[in-house]
Amino acid sequence: MSDLTVSKHFVQAALVGAERLGFDTREMLREAGISPDLLRIEMARVSSDQFSHLMQVLWNRMGDEFMGLGPRRARTGTFATMCALVIDCPNLESVYRQAFQFSRLFEPMVSMELEIGEDKAQLVARMEGEINDPSFFLRESILVIWHRLGSWLIGQPIELEKAEFNYPRPAHGDEYRHIFHCPLAFESDKIALTFDKRFLSAPVIRDKPEMRQFLKTSPADLLSRPDESNTFTGRIRALIGRDFSKPLPDFEWIAAELHTSPQTLRRRLKQENTSFQEIKDLLRRDMAIYYLSRQELPINDIAAKVGFTEPSTFHRAFKKWTGVTPGAYREGERGDLSN
Repeated sequence: MSDLTVSKHFVQAALVGAERLGFDTREMLREAGISPDLLRIEMARVSSDQFSHLMQVLWNRMGDEFMGLGPRRARTGTFATMCALVIDCPNLESVYRQAFQFSRLFEPMVSMELEIGEDKAQLVARMEGEINDPSFFLRESILVIWHRLGSWLIGQPIELEKAEFNYPRPAHGDEYRHIFHCPLAFESDKIALTFDKRFLSAPVIRDKPEMRQFLKTSPADLLSRPDESNTFTGRIRALIGRDFSKPLPDFEWIAAELHTSPQTLRRRLKQENTSFQEIKDLLRRDMAIYYLSRQELPINDIAAKVGFTEPSTFHRAFKKWTGVTPGAYREGERGDLSN
């Protein structure tokens, strides 16, 4: 079972370039195990497995890791070649400098450049030429991939202190809270990620066999499956678990397990753009969506599995999360939505 779900916005945004170039995107969706009908539901979400598979379908069918959104094609294998170069780097600073040197070999350049200040470091987007990225998906993807690749190589999440974007807050801007877990700034003069420069000296701990395994599903998995193991959000999700049929642990117990005070934990969750209640709600939502994909499970049983004693309360909550009832959502997944 995948822990996380991905908003349908990112599914549609990823397909923009393929649609513009005349590819059969409905067939691409079906190949990734996503019913095109599901995307007719305004607040639909897909599993991280489905989204990861869709990315792989797009890159392989189009032969372009920029998915038709960039100023040029990035032939399939470009990311893997960059990874083969950086795996021998001694530390994170060297990784980001080597990756930039590799990326700038291609014109127009699409890359991230490391800038180091007195205490802080920044990854700043460098994008030349004309991009076809109306939904900002390419720009979001570049930031996410470079940040999470670096985190994977050093075996710890690079804690972001700020994420900046040189465009207005988009309609899906609320999703950014769960992608970057840090303060967000829109309409900035650049696209950049800021973090403490102490991370730059962290050694690369991965080896070539690990990289070969990693590349079987990356960068698709980097986009669909963030490593939240060292965030408070991820650690709380792990402590809550998946069995909502029993009473959930309270906030004070969670804080004690994390060796911190409730006040400090609330402050840390606020820094990660979330709250204890939201973490519980989103876990319930993601589990409900997962169980609805298992057609043999009755909806009333699903309500109990995600912690609702009354099916009617589950129906109301699910409609708040997705805009439709559990039954309508299941029909969308099956491709049975009526017009």
